[in-house]
Amino acid sequence: MTTAFPKLTSGRLLARNTIWNLLGQLLPMAVAVVAIPPLVRALGLDRFGVLSLGWIVIGYFSLFDLGIGRALTKLVADKLAAHEEHSIPPLAWTSLLLMFLLGGLGGLVTLAVSPWLVHSALKVPVALQPETLRGFFLLALSIPLVTVTSGLRGILEAQQRFRILNLIRIPMSIFSFAGPLLVLPFSHSLVPVIGVLVTGRIIGMAAHFLACLYAMPGLRTFVLDRSSVVPVMKFGGWMTVSNVISPIMVYLDRFLIGALLSVSAVAYYTAPFDMVTRLSVVPGALVGVLFPAFAVSMVQDQDRTVVLLSRGIKYIFLAIFPAVLIIVTLAPEGLRLWLGASFAQNGAPVLRWLAVGIFVNSIAQVPFALVQGAGRPDITAKLHLMELPFYLAAVWFLTKWLGIEGTAIAWTARVTLDAALLFFFAQRLLPHKPGFLLKLAATVAGGLLVLYGATLPDTLVMKAALLTIGGIVFGLVGWFWGLEREERDFVLRTRGSKSVRC
Repeated sequence: MTTAFPKLTSGRLLARNTIWNLLGQLLPMAVAVVAIPPLVRALGLDRFGVLSLGWIVIGYFSLFDLGIGRALTKLVADKLAAHEEHSIPPLAWTSLLLMFLLGGLGGLVTLAVSPWLVHSALKVPVALQPETLRGFFLLALSIPLVTVTSGLRGILEAQQRFRILNLIRIPMSIFSFAGPLLVLPFSHSLVPVIGVLVTGRIIGMAAHFLACLYAMPGLRTFVLDRSSVVPVMKFGGWMTVSNVISPIMVYLDRFLIGALLSVSAVAYYTAPFDMVTRLSVVPGALVGVLFPAFAVSMVQDQDRTVVLLSRGIKYIFLAIFPAVLIIVTLAPEGLRLWLGASFAQNGAPVLRWLAVGIFVNSIAQVPFALVQGAGRPDITAKLHLMELPFYLAAVWFLTKWLGIEGTAIAWTARVTLDAALLFFFAQRLLPHKPGFLLKLAATVAGGLLVLYGATLPDTLVMKAALLTIGGIVFGLVGWFWGLEREERDFVLRTRGSKSVRC
């Protein structure tokens, strides 16, 4: 296999790929804002609710791959780092076959449980049950194709082919919302609407497959390797543990709020949570690029790993902290403008605590990617297993004691502990302790003090003054102290070249 790959940890390449990832997530969100209102009006609330479940099911079908897609990214990146491109096709085809078989098993399970889901569990209106059941059958039949797509995406991610990935993702994601709109002039039944979603995923799989053949011509030879099964399943198995437990820790608190307080309290908690977690798009875009880069650098040059770790944390801090500061400062006013006085009164403390948690959790995504990129998904899985019972106990106790503010405190405390543990294990995987960690700890502590101070002003004028002064100080400190000279020069050169083109 003679394909030449670019330097897979190049700063320019990673920056460009991060921008592509951001576009790949933000553009479909913008389309959803436009497409959802006419869908709701045309389909009605009940049918739209079922369609929403269809979106969720299609989005989370990758659970059936048992983490093999992520494992494939890691193992292909290892092969590229060791210049063993010839051994990638057997690894890739074996993994894809495993994913197809697991997806087929998932499809059979979904086919078997669909009647129970439609007729009993989901309380679908009787008139909609026949078309809903046929729609779920269509989704079940598409599971093997969707899981294989996850593996094809993993191969491209290992090669840092995020440009082509997002050139596929953006139209496919847009089609997930726009496709059902194309059906509405002809039918309002769920069967053709869900059929369009499934068709889009089939086209997406074909596009990913062709992209893989283009990026790695060696894949045109079909060959299997039984020795690849164990490392792929081992890595993927630990990934699956995290993938199963993480949603529990994210969503179970709402059920506890409903059980301990009231359904209205769930709404007061969920709205701020959904609002502030939108910020996770930024670290998600960067970490998706850093994961395969860490896998390569841990094999080729661990000093480069330290550079990527420090810069990843720094860029996320610089991007996230201003937004979090604005949210914490203007939480009551923002909620009042968005959802009314009742939400402002009940949800503002929750929003502030959750914003702090998102700030810490965003930074923690970088050591999380390093630990998994180093081939130790067992560490993150064991951390989640350890944290789960303590977190549930904390949510139960603090929610009964402090209401939904206590729930937010428990969540923020958990992600803060998780961040500390991730940094501890990340630095143990490196040959020497990174010197920037003490600087990071001091910076984060200072940031948390600033966020606490942002809760003290009680008039809009004082808050505006704080944000203005804080923004100026943060900009100057970030530019002269946060960025290194070569980073400042890169920014200035980039701006200068844009000015010339304009």
